[in-house]
Amino acid sequence: MKSSSSVPGRKKGKMIETKEEKERVILVGVSTGEHDDTEKSLRELAELVSTAGAETLDIMIQNRESIHPGTYLGKGKIDEVRERVAELGADGVVCDDELSPAQLRNLQDALDCKVMDRTIVILDIFAAHATTREGRIQVELAQLKDRAVRLVGMRRSLSRLGGGIGTRGPGEKKLEIDRRRIHERISQLKSELAEVTRHRETTRMKRTKNHMPVAAIVGYTNAGKSTLLNSLTQADIFAEDKLFATLDPTTRELILGAGERVLLTDTVGFIRKLPHHLIEAFQSTLEEARYADLILHVVDASNPDMDVQMHVVYETLKKLEISDKPIYTLFNKVDKEGVPEVLKDFQAEKAFRISARTGEGLEDVKEALSSFLRSRGIAVNRCFSYAEAGKIQILRKYGQLLSEDYTDEGIVVTGFIPAEYYDRL
Repeated sequence: MKSSSSVPGRKKGKMIETKEEKERVILVGVSTGEHDDTEKSLRELAELVSTAGAETLDIMIQNRESIHPGTYLGKGKIDEVRERVAELGADGVVCDDELSPAQLRNLQDALDCKVMDRTIVILDIFAAHATTREGRIQVELAQLKDRAVRLVGMRRSLSRLGGGIGTRGPGEKKLEIDRRRIHERISQLKSELAEVTRHRETTRMKRTKNHMPVAAIVGYTNAGKSTLLNSLTQADIFAEDKLFATLDPTTRELILGAGERVLLTDTVGFIRKLPHHLIEAFQSTLEEARYADLILHVVDASNPDMDVQMHVVYETLKKLEISDKPIYTLFNKVDKEGVPEVLKDFQAEKAFRISARTGEGLEDVKEALSSFLRSRGIAVNRCFSYAEAGKIQILRKYGQLLSEDYTDEGIVVTGFIPAEYYDRL
């Protein structure tokens, strides 16, 4: 964002007033086919730009057989965009696709203004929202990898970048640093991230050793994952109706009605055209879903692009090589207007209509989690002598204790316990 300040007359004794000005941009995209989703993608880009703190002045689309390899847009459209930038007084242009270094340089020269792409905007949002050490390392690593690629041949245009989107967070270092120094910093960050990753793997191994079941919450950004985690576990995670409102993963324990315990892990939201630098940098975080026992796929049922968003999530899971996990789809925000009567996900084992905000449908989800945990265990129906009463604690802690009757012969219990604990009974 840009800011301007004014100093009123000293005789009046007024303090300095500072007025924040939003960066003003024009969004451009290329439609290469009759059935592509360029218009929807640009609407989403406008939300991203808003989250990054800028204002969208106009949206422009060029219909072409393919994206121009050198300038992204064709010559005629470039002239049109340049005139629109001057007419509206825009600070820059944001392209809906990831630009190559040559495209970025040539387009900046042709338009004579700041040019960004979807990747730069997403990285900027991540830089603003990363709060943990791991999150900041991952964001800076992604930014520097992206910047190392873009520095090729960009020396002449560096002076035009100024402030605003793309200059925040850990990547705010001077762009004049050469590629050698960038790669040295990347190596350092990789070492730091490896240390954090080892800590995450140690924590995961402890969970595995304790046989604690894990359900990973995945979904498109702003589908309501953090709100769901807050509602189920009474966590106090920041949640807001914005894209990528929360970035850092959070794990909380959920205790179900019969005392079963399951860990719920919130993961970073997915989005169409997710920058590959981010997938690489956040690999260790996203792997939480790979090692989970169950996937809870949260879908914004009130979004008209719901089907496209579901497809993006499944494609991203496929890229992460997560395809062998049972999936429960939670169609969220059913309390809003315009939600379809029939909601289906043919790739999920079960589907639920819920509102994470009001709590509607969450009891059904909890019961389904209990059933899932029981299905992973062995039924227990036996009488323990009073001398063996301590063994019931194993069932209570790691399984599900359904009933407990004290008789003359001993304690009669029924329930379920994971197979790995059955021998201890």
